Amino acid sequence: MKVFKNILPLLLLLVSCNQLKKVDNKSVSEIYEWEELIDKDLTHWDNYLSYQHQPGYDGSVPKNKEGQEIAPIGVNNPSYNVFTTFLEDGNTIIKNTGEYYGCLITKKEYKNYHFQLQYKWGDKKWAYRKDLLKDSGILYHSMGPMAVEYWRSWMLSQEFQIMEGHTGDFWSQANSAIDIKAYKPESVLDPLAHESQEYLPIGMGSPYKNYCLRSGNYEKPNDEWNTLDLICYEGKSLHIVNGEVVMILKDSRYIDENGKEVPLIQGKIQLQSEAAEVFFKDIKIRKIDSLTQEQSNLF
Repeated sequence: MKVFKNILPLLLLLVSCNQLKKVDNKSVSEIYEWEELIDKDLTHWDNYLSYQHQPGYDGSVPKNKEGQEIAPIGVNNPSYNVFTTFLEDGNTIIKNTGEYYGCLITKKEYKNYHFQLQYKWGDKKWAYRKDLLKDSGILYHSMGPMAVEYWRSWMLSQEFQIMEGHTGDFWSQANSAIDIKAYKPESVLDPLAHESQEYLPIGMGSPYKNYCLRSGNYEKPNDEWNTLDLICYEGKSLHIVNGEVVMILKDSRYIDENGKEVPLIQGKIQLQSEAAEVFFKDIKIRKIDSLTQEQSNLF
């Protein structure tokens, strides 16, 4: 009996260690508690559609042949099926035809989170982008009214670009701004993100304008799924493409009507429709209380 008492704790310890090893070997997606943001009826999302922009668009409100301004399609218009879903291998897939400029918009606002999705390109391109690269994007910290930027299609926000050869780039939308670790632009070149560099202000009022290239291209071929991770915490963010950090950003803000900088650290998330067919799956989000030590070291 005494021998059994001595062995039992050892057996329990071995079982416990074995279970811990199994947990350690699990993927991050299995360990974390995620909120799924995709279902067949897109119940977590609204949608907004503006126009089918044509080549030569100059940022003004489109007009008809009589010279009258055309009204945008608007919010949740049931006559248009730009965003639909279907099942594939047990997964719910969003098909974004891209036929009209616009977006899916989360019904909820989010702050301090890890957002993840997978995407791959379709074959179709429309009107404005017929001879250009396929384009979409994740617009985060989205706030205020729709259609406030150049394309009259999206909310004030920060953009994690999804684009052939450019996934992970940054655009400011409307009057947003942010600081990015990047090389200064040279001549006609754009700023280029790199973790070795100091921060450059990008966005409204910046001498470096409102665009920055990602540090490298880690995209998969067009017929394969790509995984994107967006980490946002207290004004800091990371753009991650297939596990590679391609941009380090901090001090997210917008410029108000008086020229004052206002922190921009929470809001809705928009998924762009931008004249190219794209598919999304496994869209999910989880709250975070801090950055990991590894993530903090990047800043």
